[in-house]
Amino acid sequence: MRLSALYRYPLKSGKGETLQQISLDKLGLEGDRRWMLVDEASGRFLTQRAVGRMSQLSALWNAQGGLTLNAPGFLPLDVAVPDGEAALRGVTIWQDTLRVPDAGDEAAAWVSEFIGKATRLVQVPPERARTTAAGYGKDDDQVAFADGFPLLLIGQASLDDLAGRVGRPLEMLRFRPNLVVEGSEAFAEDSWKRVRIGDVEFRVVKSCARCILTTIDPRTGERSADREPLATLQKYRTREDGAMFGQNLVNDGNGQLQVGMPVTVLE
Repeated sequence: MRLSALYRYPLKSGKGETLQQISLDKLGLEGDRRWMLVDEASGRFLTQRAVGRMSQLSALWNAQGGLTLNAPGFLPLDVAVPDGEAALRGVTIWQDTLRVPDAGDEAAAWVSEFIGKATRLVQVPPERARTTAAGYGKDDDQVAFADGFPLLLIGQASLDDLAGRVGRPLEMLRFRPNLVVEGSEAFAEDSWKRVRIGDVEFRVVKSCARCILTTIDPRTGERSADREPLATLQKYRTREDGAMFGQNLVNDGNGQLQVGMPVTVLE
């Protein structure tokens, strides 16, 4: 088996970035989901679930180490990583509440115009990261702004199986994985407990329950009228927690990943 694709999402629910290689840190892929949009009034996080056009929002790391925002009809905006003097903003992501640096008024004006209501852009430094969902992994496992865990892995054969059942090709980016593995059987990843990619070991901690976001075309931002592929997933992949597709991982240690690296199941 081999690592066939790497994806990073600098902004939670923004466009994905295809990579050939990347470093890992305590929070998963370096720079993955370290930024997030929140409603200015409530501090509640915003995603494509409620704001489908976020699929058209490009927010990629730039050469200065910050973020470059871009979207159709908008001029690009470079946003610096907030420094130690930046104001902290209280935010809520799922059941977690935390205080993180605000990216400033210029960025807020840009994202507010894009979203269509008062919105703030925030960033999470490692020392303010959340802990992962209780009952999974280790007590000191941490996550940035990803839903629950640092990394998501999907087998290419699993996507091929689903696409065959739906009856049309499906983009892997609908499911927003970080790691794609080639050479395994469909849904083989369901039974994995520990894997090694290159020199880095990963713990498989929880299956990923899928939601309406999978019905959004990552190229256009439009939702499928037939609720696919979620409707098909619900027919043959529903478990107690929902329709499962992909596995959440935690990396044990840092290191480098590169497309083409061998993937070994340790347990």
